Amino acid sequence: MENNNLLEEAKKFGFTQDQQVWLKPFMTYPARQVGEVKESEDDSLVYFAKRFDMFSEKVNNLLQRIDTSDNKGSFLMKVLHMKEQVGSYDALGDFEQIYHTLHKAEEEINETIKQNREKNLSIKIGLINEAEAHSESIDWKEATEKLKDLRTAWIKTGPVEKELTDEIEERFRNAVENFFERKKNFFEDKKRMQNRAYERYRELINQSYAIMNSEEWEETTAKLKELQNQWKEVGGNLPRKTMTNLWNSFRKAHNHFFERLKRKIQKEKNASREQFYEQNYEQKQELASEAEQLLQDLSLNDAVKRAKELQAEWKKVGPVRPEVSDAVWERFIKACDRVFEMSSLEHYIRKRQQASNETFSETDGLQARINALRDFIKSDRNELELLETNLGKLNDSPSNDAFRNMLKGKIRNFNRKIGTKTALIEMFQSQLSAISR
Repeated sequence: MENNNLLEEAKKFGFTQDQQVWLKPFMTYPARQVGEVKESEDDSLVYFAKRFDMFSEKVNNLLQRIDTSDNKGSFLMKVLHMKEQVGSYDALGDFEQIYHTLHKAEEEINETIKQNREKNLSIKIGLINEAEAHSESIDWKEATEKLKDLRTAWIKTGPVEKELTDEIEERFRNAVENFFERKKNFFEDKKRMQNRAYERYRELINQSYAIMNSEEWEETTAKLKELQNQWKEVGGNLPRKTMTNLWNSFRKAHNHFFERLKRKIQKEKNASREQFYEQNYEQKQELASEAEQLLQDLSLNDAVKRAKELQAEWKKVGPVRPEVSDAVWERFIKACDRVFEMSSLEHYIRKRQQASNETFSETDGLQARINALRDFIKSDRNELELLETNLGKLNDSPSNDAFRNMLKGKIRNFNRKIGTKTALIEMFQSQLSAISR
């Protein structure tokens, strides 16, 4: 009975001719041979009808799997492959109906894929916006973890339309790579700075130990204080444990010397100590006064030479009372700065005249110096702005204290240099005004 039904169904869609089994044409597909008659024509027709049932069962199984799956898009290629087989599978049956069934499934899957890709696009744009927001962060740890999470979410999010894929992939990749490139450069620079800082700290420690038993009290006191100032300016942001060990070693040498000095001073009584300070203060005032007169009393070359000698002499003078120490030092160093700034300026003007093969008039020379100083100030201000920006970016971690102090010291130096150059400009402008009157 079953075979009779199959035979009847087979004859609807196929026929035999010259010992060959043929499938009737349907849709745009022409009639084609699907096999040969083996035993009898009816048996052959039934055989190919059964093959159609097998094919139909495969299609139904595929449709059931699609229906129960959460990822319907993954079945698209299977549906297309099955759809291609409609025109080549050797069987007899209603292939047109199967074709339409598969075509409908294809359309539904494509619609699902389209909706999913629209959803994926919305998700990925959100991930891009978050990545770009963290791309310029300097909170390295938090931003790193966040970007790793975003990258994981990106990988787990499905595809978008092909014409948009390259653009959004590039935006996301650029945001992530920009952050990690900045992070890499930051820590490479930090490591190089740490290495230089470590070697510098060791050098200062060795210098301290070399003189901690010295009995050249005044010279050694000045030298150790100079070493302390240099220590403050090193920076480097070393690990806390390393920094603690270095500092303890450095401090041990200094404590050793200053304990010896303290015992010595106590023996000399308070009066002699005051006399010692007063003598040093008078010497430093004399050095400051001489430095202030260098440009009036000597040629520029001799003034530079003498300023260097005065600085060497200053280091040999012992300490003064704390309440006057900063003031007399500022007076002295500003006078020396004025000599060195003037020397640098004249060297620049000389080079400029040689390069252009021209000779300035008195008025032009004064104006050229004013302009040069303004350019120098502009360069100093750029450096100052960079230092202040870097200082502002440092967090309040104690591990940054040494680096912060170094930046502050450099900022003070640049402010003093700018002040010196400004005073020189005012001097040259006064000379210009005197000429024009």
